[in-house]
Amino acid sequence: MDDYLKDDIQQLIKQIREFLSTKVPEFLNTQDLQTIWGSVAIVVAVLFTWRLLLAPTEPQRRVPKRQAPTPSSSQVNGQPNSNLLPSGVGSSVEDSTQTANKILHPVKLTLGQIVRQRLSGGRKVTCRLLGIILEESTPEELQQNQVTVRSSVLEVVMEMTKFCDLYLMETVLDDESEKRVLTALDNAGIFSSGGLVKDKVLFCGTDIGRTSFVRQLEPDWHIDSNREINSQLARFIKCQLHISPIQTERIASNVFNSSSLEQFFGV
Repeated sequence: MDDYLKDDIQQLIKQIREFLSTKVPEFLNTQDLQTIWGSVAIVVAVLFTWRLLLAPTEPQRRVPKRQAPTPSSSQVNGQPNSNLLPSGVGSSVEDSTQTANKILHPVKLTLGQIVRQRLSGGRKVTCRLLGIILEESTPEELQQNQVTVRSSVLEVVMEMTKFCDLYLMETVLDDESEKRVLTALDNAGIFSSGGLVKDKVLFCGTDIGRTSFVRQLEPDWHIDSNREINSQLARFIKCQLHISPIQTERIASNVFNSSSLEQFFGV
């Protein structure tokens, strides 16, 4: 505000003060005091506005244009510079990247981990030999000169012996069949490399005897290719695996189906 405007306002205030001191008593007899003050305010506002309109305006200063930031080498390459990120953002970006990598490239489980996972922590397992671990599928075939362990299942059995208390069992027709089975298992390295001992390979003369073995041992899992035995044991054994190359309906909710033992474990 310039000096002229200050002088005018001071002069106006002086005149108003003189007016109020001499004329207010007369007005109070005829008019309300609020009307007086309203008139005074209007006069002051008009005078102040009039002086502002006549005052010369200063030229507006030019605002310099902002220069666009020069892209850094990291931005040119398409990679954000971690030094330019706010505190805590860098770690969040790294965590998100690691999470995305885990989704796109999930960690591959070892066979031992898969065996533990699929057996749901079961530690005692009983398993039939014919058609599951051996190439032969009937007791009559065991009477031939040679018995063969299926190579595709050997690795799974080895892992099971490390983690589980594994019992193998089979129905045989004679003592020679027992010897051939034990020799085949020994030649495959199951007794030397795994945790299985010969005393945990059980033989019986009938399927009823195999059922009795399972019930006496009370395993967490029983693996068999005989649907009738799986059905009989469904009430007594916590979990079972029925091996059959032909897809069939599930016997019970606790009996799982698979075409082979190795397929059940994803091998």
